[in-house]
Amino acid sequence: MRILVTNDDGYHAPGLEVLEEIARQFSDDIWVCAPAEEQSGAGHSLTLNHPVRLQKFGERRFAVRGTPTDSVMMALRTVMDGPPDLVLSGVNRGANLGDDITYSGTVSAAIEGALAGIRSIALSQVYSREGMGDDVPFSAARDWGAKVIEPLLGAQFPARSLVNVNFPPIPAADVKGIRVVRQGFHDYSRGTVVEGRDPRGYRYFWFGLDAIEHTLDHGTDLEAIDEGYIAVTPLQLDLTHHASLGALAERFDG
Repeated sequence: MRILVTNDDGYHAPGLEVLEEIARQFSDDIWVCAPAEEQSGAGHSLTLNHPVRLQKFGERRFAVRGTPTDSVMMALRTVMDGPPDLVLSGVNRGANLGDDITYSGTVSAAIEGALAGIRSIALSQVYSREGMGDDVPFSAARDWGAKVIEPLLGAQFPARSLVNVNFPPIPAADVKGIRVVRQGFHDYSRGTVVEGRDPRGYRYFWFGLDAIEHTLDHGTDLEAIDEGYIAVTPLQLDLTHHASLGALAERFDG
C-alpha cells in the first residue's frame, strides 16, 4: 500500500513525525509532502497569485511553499510516480471538531485527496492550549492511530467523502474507546477579537484566543471528545441542502 502523508502544521511539525510512525505500521511505501511552514486555518485554499515552490529533503520527502491543498496537488501531479492508495493528513496540533472543520487545513488536505478519488483520513490531537505552547502530548494519537485507521482500510468510502478523526486530550491509557459520531457545532456568537499595538504603534488583531462555547449534543464529535472517546466522523463534500431544493425552486417558478 502506498501512503501519502501531509498536514497543515508544516513539514517540521512533531505531529507529522507521529503520523509517519503510524503510517509505517501499514507500509514501507511512504511519501511525505507537506507545507514548508504552518498553514493552520488555511482551509481548502489554493495558491494562485504567486509561484508554488517545492523543496526536496530526501527520497520521497518534500515540502511545498504553499497550502495543504497545494501540497496534496503537488504530490499527486508532480512529486509521486503513481497515485497513493491512502492519504493521511495530520496529526494536527489541536482539535478539528464541529464546524471548525471548515477552517481546517488538515481536513482540507484530506478533502483534496477525496476529490482525487483516494481514500483519505484527517487526524487531530485535541489538547489544552493553556500553558502548552508547542509542547503537545500526542500520546493518544500515537498509541491509538493504527487502531483507528486499520478498520477504515476495509471500509467502503462513498465518492467524494472522507473521515475525520480526533483524539481526546488525555493519556492513551485513559482513552475509553472509539465512537463514530456526527459533526457538532460551536457557538461563534461569543467569539472575541483581541486588539494590540506593535512597537511602531500600529494596531493589530488576534482571532480565536478565547475558548469557543459549544453544546454537547448527543452523538457529536464534541461530546465524544468531552467524554474521553476518540471521535470518528465521516464527512461528505456535497454541501447542497437537499431539503431546500424544492422550496427554492418554487420561488423561481412561473
